[in-house]
Amino acid sequence: MANGILVHNTTLLDRIRHTNVAGKEAGGITQHIGATEVPIDVVKQLAGPLIKLWKGEIKLPGLLFIDTPGHEAFTSLRARGGSLADLAVLVVDINEGFQPQTIESIEILRRYRTPFIVAANKIDRIKGWVVEEDEPFLVNIKKQDQRAVQELETKLWELIGKFYEMGFQANRFDRVQNFTRELAIVPISAKYGIGVPELLVLIAGLSQKYLEEKLKIEVEGPARGTILEVREELGLGTTIDVIIYDGTLRKDDTIVVGGKDKAIVTKIRALLKPKPLDEIRDPRFRFDQVDEVTAAAGVKIAAPGLEEALAGSPVIAARSEEEIERAKQEILSQIQSVVINTGKLGVIVKADTLGSLEALSKELQEKGIPIRKADVGNVSKTDVMEALSVKEEEPKYGVVLGFNVKVNEDAEEVAKAKGVPIFVGNIIYKLIEDYEAWVKAEEEKRKRELLKNVTFPGVIRLYPDERYVFRRSKPAIVGVEVLEGRIRPGVTLIKETGEKVGVIKSIKNKNDFVQEAKKGDAVAIAIEGAIVGRHIHPGETLYVDLSKNDVIILAKQLRDELEETDIKALKMTAKVKAKQDPFWKAV
Repeated sequence: MANGILVHNTTLLDRIRHTNVAGKEAGGITQHIGATEVPIDVVKQLAGPLIKLWKGEIKLPGLLFIDTPGHEAFTSLRARGGSLADLAVLVVDINEGFQPQTIESIEILRRYRTPFIVAANKIDRIKGWVVEEDEPFLVNIKKQDQRAVQELETKLWELIGKFYEMGFQANRFDRVQNFTRELAIVPISAKYGIGVPELLVLIAGLSQKYLEEKLKIEVEGPARGTILEVREELGLGTTIDVIIYDGTLRKDDTIVVGGKDKAIVTKIRALLKPKPLDEIRDPRFRFDQVDEVTAAAGVKIAAPGLEEALAGSPVIAARSEEEIERAKQEILSQIQSVVINTGKLGVIVKADTLGSLEALSKELQEKGIPIRKADVGNVSKTDVMEALSVKEEEPKYGVVLGFNVKVNEDAEEVAKAKGVPIFVGNIIYKLIEDYEAWVKAEEEKRKRELLKNVTFPGVIRLYPDERYVFRRSKPAIVGVEVLEGRIRPGVTLIKETGEKVGVIKSIKNKNDFVQEAKKGDAVAIAIEGAIVGRHIHPGETLYVDLSKNDVIILAKQLRDELEETDIKALKMTAKVKAKQDPFWKAV
């Protein structure tokens, strides 16, 4: 059996299987990961004469389709740090175009260097499209009127343009010159089977032509695989759905799988295999108990002690004590390379599988967001308490980010009570975007608070002419020019000697009271506590009094808010204050 073909559209697989798994899923949306074997005879039967278009004989015994619950499950399909699938089919709604999930899927496929074909789905929804079930696209398009064909071409060009923006050359499959350099786009209707024959021929042909070396799977020797899902099955207990990508797995084999914080060693009780064209997820399909499976294959394994098995972790068959020990070390080292526990300041990360945890952690690290803890599983009360301890030191990192997981009830209660933000979602970059937007909003909020409470430096000079003394006391009202920096009501003024002279009660610019006056402004100010002629004099220079805390906040947290004139005012004020306190000499 050829290695995995990754598809994230159940309706498309239904058409190939002539089953209706999508209809049985909640809301018609794929809920779990599954695997379907399609023998080459079925491919030939569905593709019919189109097989001849592929020059040369298709020698593959068949295809193994791995059906994922959308973009996020691409991350689960890991094998030795790479992609478990040899080839992916990226299904895009031709009418809707690129969605956030599409972009995420492409980025993940690019990261794992997985070649892919694009199925441009729902062509049957193009206005006036003539539907003929299971017809090849190249036959079906000849039955369409000019307007429908033109609309299809327009939508295809839009897709091609989007792929170009992401760094890919793409074209309609029958116009592709070189399949190793260009993305093939196959217009299809998964619902009615239009274009599915071409898609199958393309998958089979490309798998054989360009993945020939990779497809020489070693079927001898112990099996290796990846856990797709851990499930509770009636009468079987906890089972694991596994893709075997290497070797042969036998009933009664000892297997080593990745657990929460250990490698689990167990003996297979039953190997359950869906029949060809059946689907691994549906309990109504009869599973065959088999004695062995060879790569590549989807299989359900029943064995004791699988309750703590991790989705996305390796499965390794071992036939001696030495092999068991080696497998344990390999699995533990793989898990430890993904599960993080630094104890340092950073965000708490939870994900549904090891693969998605690895992908999310990598994205966070690339964005310079530190991680304190990254683990598989739902968000627990412990996670929230750990985020709380981080929040006390660095509020922006005191959060939990959860990918494709639930939040436990007690965790939600504590988070609400203690004000710990929890971000959950099933699109990695959207999850990170939401967190970054929150950080930005929090920083703006904190900056607004600081700006409201911090005192900015300012230097003013009273006009020398007595005409600008409007009242001598209670409060003194005088005309001033702002020489450097800024002044606001509520600030204390000091003289050249450092002596305090009073507090600015209000600022008036012509006929209006204002909350701030900056360098170059000529204003009248009321000074509470000062008497003109005794404390202050016309022509005198006064300074806004600053505390050490003001200087620290301005220098560290509000540096971007300081204008050149503020910095000059700060230096002039520091010179005055340094006469009494050496701290100011360093400012």
